[in-house]
Amino acid sequence: MRPGLVVGPLAVAGGAWVVAGSGAPSTHPDDRRRAAALPEWRALRFLHGRGVLRELLRAVAPELACTDIVPDERGQPRLAGRPGAAISISHSDAMVACAFTAEGRVGVDLQHPAPSVSATLARRLLRSHAPGVLALAPARAATEVAWVWTAQEACVKAAGTGLAGRPWEIEVPPGSRGGHWGPYRWTCLRNASGTPLSCAVGPAPPLGAAAGRPSPRPRLSRPSLSPKGVNDT
Repeated sequence: MRPGLVVGPLAVAGGAWVVAGSGAPSTHPDDRRRAAALPEWRALRFLHGRGVLRELLRAVAPELACTDIVPDERGQPRLAGRPGAAISISHSDAMVACAFTAEGRVGVDLQHPAPSVSATLARRLLRSHAPGVLALAPARAATEVAWVWTAQEACVKAAGTGLAGRPWEIEVPPGSRGGHWGPYRWTCLRNASGTPLSCAVGPAPPLGAAAGRPSPRPRLSRPSLSPKGVNDT
């Protein structure tokens, strides 16, 4: 394991790789150029995310470690000149999680749980499983809800739909370590991470298709799982 990394590089089902940790800020010239246009707090967060991602690439695909990372038509990060590859980045508090696959789609999500969870949120994400989880001690219930949410969020990140994909409707039984949502296979990295961390992997969209592009929906708000539960791709 490299300095600053808490998890990985770890191979997950479907041919993806995941890391998580604090890491060092990226020194890549294009990353620095893009960060210069951001407010200071966002620039630091941005560079830490890019730094951890480049650590992952140096470990598993060194030929791509210096590739420019550019936004696609939805503003999501992509490796320039490698349309078949996919990357994903998630932030929670001071930690960053990153995922990479050489071919297909990938999403990763990291979430530090809150001290407790509301019954409303638990029912929204867990539906029929909510009563059993809410019967647990508050901290344990909040942690289990965070595990479920990371799997749901990883799936819609891999699909490219975000909240428009209605992640709370994805069936993720509490305590589970993996499953499928359509063509996407999700994995909860319970054996590797003390912080809820999940990854989803799926096939590349057909050539020329707009797969993963969300259809127009009303604006949706992200469920708040923790005071600092900020994640992005």
